[in-house]
Amino acid sequence: MRFLAAAAVVTLSLVAGCAQGPDPRKRPLAANPSAYIAAEIGFARLAQDKGQWTAFRETAAPDAVMFVPQRVKARDWLKSQKDPAEAVKWQPHAVYVSCDGNSGVTTGAWQKSGTNGYFTTVWMRDPISGKMSWVLDHGDGLTTPREAPDFIESSQAKCGSRPAVPIEAGDEGDDMAVGLSGDQTLSWTSTVHPDQSRRVTVRLWDGKTMKTVIDNEVAAPPK
Repeated sequence: MRFLAAAAVVTLSLVAGCAQGPDPRKRPLAANPSAYIAAEIGFARLAQDKGQWTAFRETAAPDAVMFVPQRVKARDWLKSQKDPAEAVKWQPHAVYVSCDGNSGVTTGAWQKSGTNGYFTTVWMRDPISGKMSWVLDHGDGLTTPREAPDFIESSQAKCGSRPAVPIEAGDEGDDMAVGLSGDQTLSWTSTVHPDQSRRVTVRLWDGKTMKTVIDNEVAAPPK
């Protein structure tokens, strides 16, 4: 989670249809990677305007998870958190989106009180309303800040064929979870090891294989 390392450490439109066709409000939305960038920027702005934990609470999906460093259900953990006087700031550097556009992952840099780090956020989009909610958020501190790119990188999974769902299993004692977009073209695996170190890996279907596009490893917290 982007802020913990520092402490110790979101317009889509519907296409109008003819009067004889299906209700246009119920048509699936097209893929739109820029919507995920907008969601992340809106998330960051909300943190500055209304408070850090308020922003997390208002944008989290019901089943969202975060790491403190153990995996927790975000809404439960956030209930008792008070907004800090200074909210962490962050900026997206890249976005990876499923073929159908209903799942996406953003990653980028954060800053707080002279410290720096990175974050990765997994987002889900309601295919009818277009509402964005995050389902996984994590990050870590960095000794050298991530350099901001000239342009935000955007990649979308290939369409036309569905990959087989990979079978993954963690080691004994691992807390491992695998998330998958509805069309199976974007996946995210998060593993918390017994020492509370963790790894978050994101893969995107390139037409031949599920290619790793993000691989974050976070060291165990000091004892």
